[in-house]
Amino acid sequence: MKNRIIRISIIAFIASTLFTSCISNKKKLDNAETKVAMAQKDLDRANEEYRADMASYRIETSEKIAANEKSILEFNAKIADKNEETEMRYEQQIAELKLKNREMKKKMEDYKDDGRQGWEKFKIEFGHDMDELGRAFKVITVKNTN
Repeated sequence: MKNRIIRISIIAFIASTLFTSCISNKKKLDNAETKVAMAQKDLDRANEEYRADMASYRIETSEKIAANEKSILEFNAKIADKNEETEMRYEQQIAELKLKNREMKKKMEDYKDDGRQGWEKFKIEFGHDMDELGRAFKVITVKNTN
């Protein structure tokens, strides 16, 4: 009888330990699933922001490229009124700026989604190139139309 009570006590202890550990593991699993779901939401939000940033930057860049094209047209109209020597002197510079402007437009159009880090790197390099091109336009159009 004593043996039987000891056995039942041991079995009850083991059963309660297993039951408690199962509940504990269930809570851990639920917590982990919750964290994964939250992380996924954060990732989705970050991806939406990244895509919005790309779209916005593409629009901004298109506007700058269009402004450069307009500057070329205006500059050509201004130098057309000047003498032939002046016009020939700047034709090469204008041709180079047109080519660079087209290259920048193509570079933006050809950019493939390379993840957020790739995008940030591309944006920095592209922005620097666009700034340089903008300065070149200002130099030639301001300095040479007076």
